[in-house]
Amino acid sequence: MSQQETPTLKLLLIGNSSVGKSSLLLRFTDDTFLPQDEVSATIGVDFKVSMMEVDGKRYKLTIWDTAGQERFRTLTSSYYRGAQGVILVYDVSNRDTFDALQNWYTELQTYSSSKDVVKMIVGNKVDKESSRVVTYKEGAAMAQKLQTLFIECSAKTKVGVQEAFEELVQKIIETPSLWQKQQAPASTIRVSSNGNDEQESSPCAC
Repeated sequence: MSQQETPTLKLLLIGNSSVGKSSLLLRFTDDTFLPQDEVSATIGVDFKVSMMEVDGKRYKLTIWDTAGQERFRTLTSSYYRGAQGVILVYDVSNRDTFDALQNWYTELQTYSSSKDVVKMIVGNKVDKESSRVVTYKEGAAMAQKLQTLFIECSAKTKVGVQEAFEELVQKIIETPSLWQKQQAPASTIRVSSNGNDEQESSPCAC
């Protein structure tokens, strides 16, 4: 299938610094994990590309990893435009990152170009169970309040990472208003990642 025939979906990862956004992205696309002391903070925006197959149809995912630090916020607001799916990430062992979800959600609502963009809250670092300060019940309640999907996962142990991206993409495909001319049913999902960074001419996949 040629690139022109492969629909492109634009996904964003947002949330406070150090919640593991880059680690989630790396785990999903490359199936690798870097220790915390080897992970540098994202400056501005980074992205990777992965292919996903849904019911026999291939989709190109451009997944954007945004900086969590306040000083980079002016660089990233434009990247909300054209996004069909947004993952709001918090660290289950850090209460402040969970409390910040409302602010991130407000920013998403402000800059998103579609009111129907699919939103998912992800509680990362469940491998740190002994340090957990945000319960699953609290996370689920926040997702219900903000009307988003919800899952807990661990970029370190792989738990829930693939499932999170699969559920998000499936929901996007099930949302006709996000598709315009590109319509496809959602069914069985298979994922294959290319493991390499790729470059695009434009950050907007709209």
